[in-house]
Amino acid sequence: MEEKPLDVLTPGPDESAIGIREYTGPETGIEKNLADVLADVMCVERVSIDGHFFDDLGANSLVMAHFCARVRKRADLPSASMKDIYRHPTIRSLATGLAHTAPVEPSVSAPTEVVTPAGTVRYALCGALQFLLFLGYSFLVGIVADRGYTWVSAGSGVFDIYLRSFVFGGVGFVGLCTFPIAAKWLLIGRWKSRDFPVWGLTYLRFWTVKVLIHANPMIFFVGNPLYVLYLRALGARIGKGVTILSRNVPVCPDLLSVGAGTVIRKDSFFLCYRAQAGRIQTGRVTLGRDVFIGEKTVLDIDTSMGDGAQLGHTSTLYSGQAVPDGQRWHGSPAQLAEHDYLRIGPAACGTLRRAGFGLVTVLQLFFLFVPLAVGGAYMLVTLVPALHNRLGPGTVDFTSPDLYIDALVLSLLLFFGVVVVGLAVMFTVPRLLNLVVEPDKVYPLYGFHYSVHRAIGRMTNIKFFTWLFGDSSYIVHYLRGIGYDLSRVEQTGSNFGTEVQHETPFLCSVGSGTMVADGLSIINADYSSTSFRVSRASIGSYNFLGNNIAYPSGARTGENCLLATKVMVPLEGELREGVGLLGSPCFEIPRSVERDSRFDHLRTGDELRRSLAAKNHYNIRSMVLFLLVRWLHLFVLTMLGLANAELYDSYGHVLIAAFLVFSLGFTAVYFVLVERGIAAFRALRPQVCSIYEPYFWWHERLWKVPDTYLNIFNGTPFKNVIWRMLGVRIGSRVFDDGCYMTERTLATIGNDCTLNAGSKIQCHSQEDGTFKSDRSTLGAGCTLGVGAHVHYGVTMGTGAVLAPDSFLMKGEEVPPHARWGGNPATEMRDAPSQPEALARKG
Repeated sequence: MEEKPLDVLTPGPDESAIGIREYTGPETGIEKNLADVLADVMCVERVSIDGHFFDDLGANSLVMAHFCARVRKRADLPSASMKDIYRHPTIRSLATGLAHTAPVEPSVSAPTEVVTPAGTVRYALCGALQFLLFLGYSFLVGIVADRGYTWVSAGSGVFDIYLRSFVFGGVGFVGLCTFPIAAKWLLIGRWKSRDFPVWGLTYLRFWTVKVLIHANPMIFFVGNPLYVLYLRALGARIGKGVTILSRNVPVCPDLLSVGAGTVIRKDSFFLCYRAQAGRIQTGRVTLGRDVFIGEKTVLDIDTSMGDGAQLGHTSTLYSGQAVPDGQRWHGSPAQLAEHDYLRIGPAACGTLRRAGFGLVTVLQLFFLFVPLAVGGAYMLVTLVPALHNRLGPGTVDFTSPDLYIDALVLSLLLFFGVVVVGLAVMFTVPRLLNLVVEPDKVYPLYGFHYSVHRAIGRMTNIKFFTWLFGDSSYIVHYLRGIGYDLSRVEQTGSNFGTEVQHETPFLCSVGSGTMVADGLSIINADYSSTSFRVSRASIGSYNFLGNNIAYPSGARTGENCLLATKVMVPLEGELREGVGLLGSPCFEIPRSVERDSRFDHLRTGDELRRSLAAKNHYNIRSMVLFLLVRWLHLFVLTMLGLANAELYDSYGHVLIAAFLVFSLGFTAVYFVLVERGIAAFRALRPQVCSIYEPYFWWHERLWKVPDTYLNIFNGTPFKNVIWRMLGVRIGSRVFDDGCYMTERTLATIGNDCTLNAGSKIQCHSQEDGTFKSDRSTLGAGCTLGVGAHVHYGVTMGTGAVLAPDSFLMKGEEVPPHARWGGNPATEMRDAPSQPEALARKG
């Protein structure tokens, strides 16, 4: 685990190899200056102006990112981006291209907002008040649960308990749903376009409403007409026949307007607020009639789309952008496109059908799920007298071994029973349900076939199992078991990561030799506001898919393609084969470069068989370890829960509230200690290695440490405390609204940074059989926009801003107070659109 110096991460090419190629000297001043910069970056004496950066000179994308950063610092050279490098892959063509697109002048970026640091006292006071609010909410839940369960447990038999559970559960569910709505109207009223600093009293009200909205059980009704009613109750203006499939709830719903017949696909952000430079800015998102919003999209504040407009998958509307009526846009930032993303015709689906579907959902909820959830434990105790005797008052002693034996047995049965039964159900029930839904047939929404389709998706997208089997050879068998067509698999030990999702697994095809990183979402269902259709999505052989990719059916990619992180997979044009694709909208890059093939000899023959066997054994130990880690967590909570039975009659609601608070704190500390313990409480160091080296297997083990608990602390000072405990070098008063960091000890975050929801700092990359990692640093006062993605080896200067849904590629250096955006991110020289609230102030 020794540190790899920069020349290991970006080693220089073989000078003898360069020397035998024909050398062509520079003919103009700009060619000479560019050639000198590149030679200095590559640590060679000279480079030919006609030499191809990747094929002839032996560079890779990280080397060229450093080259672009050096060029941007030269006042006598025009600014160059990675997109320029791929479009003009020689010094001669690059000089010509830059001369035609930009004057030779110093690089001047669009101005950014200056961060006004919040005082430490205000920051700490806000955290204290947030903690008190959580205590108060836990105490309220404790009182309601205590009174309710006391009444339910007074039932005289199974049927009586069921009736009492039905009443209490129904009233409790309605209360959980209406309390956030009431709190929003009492604390906020109607949202307006405005801005305010984080960590103040206005922010505290904003955070309280946001947390309550996210905790509302109505979130489980996404894709159901009931969810639209919930958003309307919060103040959103939503027309008839709107279908919303995204779980990202708009926090300022009064600023959301959605016309009739609009479709919003999953994983889309339309929050109606953003955080920037230490302030919360709220703004309108306006969608006309019959609008289509694709998957993995971001709609910034003060954006709009006209009637019949479309926004393709993996696309973004920046603040101030407006899509005219009937136009189709895609890309980040979005631009005019020709492809029709609404690929399915309408079906008969009127108001009566929607109302009936919602009514059936309510009846199932109140008569089946709520009573089972509330009274299931008491019904079990009533039916099994031994349990009743064991859990009765006075039967549990903290010093008695019976307590620990009971907790051990119960936790083992619950945890491993759920795992075994869950796998059995997933491998059988969805296959039976799939017989009902025919491929390529249009069905109306909110009917029997729609319910079956949603049931298949819910059962086969359980994240626990992809987390367990991902990053190992066994993910292949798991995906085959739930319905994937994986052809003749060439086992690599890392065929798929731990995050894979789909609409239906039975229409997912992946070719032989293909490797997939984390965050793949296979889009094999099409939706209109009245209908849906499932169809096959096929990924070709010998592909490599990077992180966070939405892959739709009908994609125009074939064999031997590299799909880079956050790429917008094309749906039109010629079939791409033997190339790489990068960006949104995508453009071609080399499939691979010579410099990144240093470990290819480990991927064939006897060497592969030996290495793969060793990796499989290591992965099995990791899987067993983390099953035990998760079970031990459940065991401790079960033991405390059983111990509470002894004290319940004396303390009641106080005990319930204390258990909720302790469970949250214990979960955070427990998994922090697990992660730091695996790393032996040492920091990671930059690496470049094969996926068949033991270091990589150990690194994969770190990715398996559960961390979903982090989301509970979003928007609070406690998130920064946990990041520090995990090893992040993080400054003071950082506002983290939902950022994720994959390698904590390789990330450095400066004071007063602003990290938006859905942003990610990924300090590694896996490209075919090669793993690389390096440090990434954000200077003081930086802002990462909603859904922004920062790669490894990146440096952002003080006060720099990365726009929403942008992809900042590996090795990039963003100057202080610069504003970058796009996929891949480049300088944004135009002045940003001023939010409505700030425009009023001006």
